[in-house]
Amino acid sequence: MEDKTPTHIGIILDGNRRFAKRLMLQPWKGHEWGAEKVKELLRWCKGTGVKYLTLYSLSIQNYLSRPKEEMKYLLGIFEKEFNEIAKKSHEAHKNKVRVKVIGRINILPKSLQTAIAKAEESTKNYKDYFLNLAIAYGGQEEITDTVIKIAKKVSEGIIKPEQINEDLIRRSLYTDGTPYPDMIIRTGGEKRLSNFLLWQSAYSELFFVDKMWPDFTKEDFLSAIEEFKNRQRRFGK
Repeated sequence: MEDKTPTHIGIILDGNRRFAKRLMLQPWKGHEWGAEKVKELLRWCKGTGVKYLTLYSLSIQNYLSRPKEEMKYLLGIFEKEFNEIAKKSHEAHKNKVRVKVIGRINILPKSLQTAIAKAEESTKNYKDYFLNLAIAYGGQEEITDTVIKIAKKVSEGIIKPEQINEDLIRRSLYTDGTPYPDMIIRTGGEKRLSNFLLWQSAYSELFFVDKMWPDFTKEDFLSAIEEFKNRQRRFGK
């Protein structure tokens, strides 16, 4: 029987701030619960055989517009987690997870950039599972940066314009040849992609969950995968 388990899942982690506000706490406190939920998610993926996971952790628009105090708090969580990943005792090493950050990393604080580089370097040789974290990310920005990258190669004579095709673009994206996501899940009740993986999601199956991200459960995750298996994918045909 054909295994219809998705190879790659993208998740828009929405609702951390609203979750905290519901509990009458500072909105950015929800990011702590959100980070803990991601650790649970990684275990769920391993249990179901999902090999690739891309998480929309922070859009470039939110990075540039959210209150400075909140952003400082969130970036501190990221930095702490990446420094932990760099340690060989972290679960990423036990489970052989390659960690990669996608987005305009160059605009992030230098200390966070250093922590990201350490985490990526320490996991770069793993091939069992792949975790992409989209930080300071935007799909339109990714496509723009990809066009610039390819245009430079053309101007330098490395490639000819007629050599530009879908495969070259796929390999030039931040995701660097990662299989396109089979399904995208968005928590938080909104029903839009919000600039997430715009090129890669052309034929992804979309799932929208009313629960806030910290409220998302293993049962919700398994239910989405089961529904995915029952959908008939057409790929534009």
